[in-house]
Amino acid sequence: MVGTRGVPARYGGFETAVEEVGRRLAAAGHRVVVYCRTAGDDRPERYLGMELVHLPAARKRSLETLSHSALSVLHLLRHRTDAAFVFNAANAPLLPLVRAAGIPVATHVDGLEWRRAKWGGAGRRYYRAAEALAVRWSDALIADAQGIADYYRREFDAPTTLLTYGAPLVAPGTERLAELGLEPGGYHLVVARFEPENHVDVIVDGYRRSGARKPLVVVGSAPYADEYTARVHGLADERVRFLGGVWDQVQLDALYAHSATYLHGHSVGGTNPSLLRALGAGAAVLAFDVDFNREVAGASGRYFAGPDDVAALVTAAEADPAGTEQAGRLARRLAASYDWDDVAAGYERLAARLAAGDVPATRPSGRRRAAAGGPAAELVPTPGPGGHP
Repeated sequence: MVGTRGVPARYGGFETAVEEVGRRLAAAGHRVVVYCRTAGDDRPERYLGMELVHLPAARKRSLETLSHSALSVLHLLRHRTDAAFVFNAANAPLLPLVRAAGIPVATHVDGLEWRRAKWGGAGRRYYRAAEALAVRWSDALIADAQGIADYYRREFDAPTTLLTYGAPLVAPGTERLAELGLEPGGYHLVVARFEPENHVDVIVDGYRRSGARKPLVVVGSAPYADEYTARVHGLADERVRFLGGVWDQVQLDALYAHSATYLHGHSVGGTNPSLLRALGAGAAVLAFDVDFNREVAGASGRYFAGPDDVAALVTAAEADPAGTEQAGRLARRLAASYDWDDVAAGYERLAARLAAGDVPATRPSGRRRAAAGGPAAELVPTPGPGGHP
């Protein structure tokens, strides 16, 4: 497994998938090798049955992923495996090396990375090109949401294997809330990296406009987003509490499970682990209105497109506690359909096909279809009453 920060999972969706899938494959008797982007002296050789290879990365946002993945691929070429999973289409320029070594490879393409605001024009062009290269040079593509699968079919006429994430069903106690001065059902929650496409600013602004009596608790930060972080803090009033990163999973699960609502602003990824964890904890979800979020939260969610929507939804949730609790119960029922055991079984079947050479004789060209730009536009959020895109 190549292209992530590795395990233990402490950062995002890819790392969560690697840990949950990798440990299950290892428990099933497979040899699983995970390449880890490691700084410092904490470099265990094994974790939950997985073999870990620790390699450095350039400490610059635009080069961090590709530099580490390049070192990982060079190591992989000298220590061959039966199949490789490469995470992130940004690593696509390295795929010919893997293919030339005779190692069959599947690429997990993630979401529409080129739409992230943190990338300038060159970065966006790179990610658009990398999508095309992943289509052309992968033996298989993995999509974690139907919306992503549809995008690759429309843009490139490329098939994908749909492998979502799991939603752990968690029911933690309340004792860890007391450490934070919080009470069950007594706060609204945001868990997100501070990046524009996660709309933390929209949520905080909307909450400030509301008449909510319960505080808004914000978990998260961003290493490269000082300006955006300052904007988020500037929009807050005295009811907003910023906790920074919460790395204690038990405490984080308690925050999800006992929130009055969970506000989810992510807009460009596929199936998001934070949203799934909120569902599995039985949180009432208020989510940014894009296909990916509707696909996951379905009828259990309420959706916003701008600050005025957030204000209205938070106010309505506090005014109707019974309805809000019912939405949380529905969310937990929906979460049961996202099972990590099923996801790992899908990876196992795909790895077996790759190792057996059961791959297409020809792959799509990687050229975008004539209506390029149209399919992506279908994923743009629909403006709501607040009028914000």
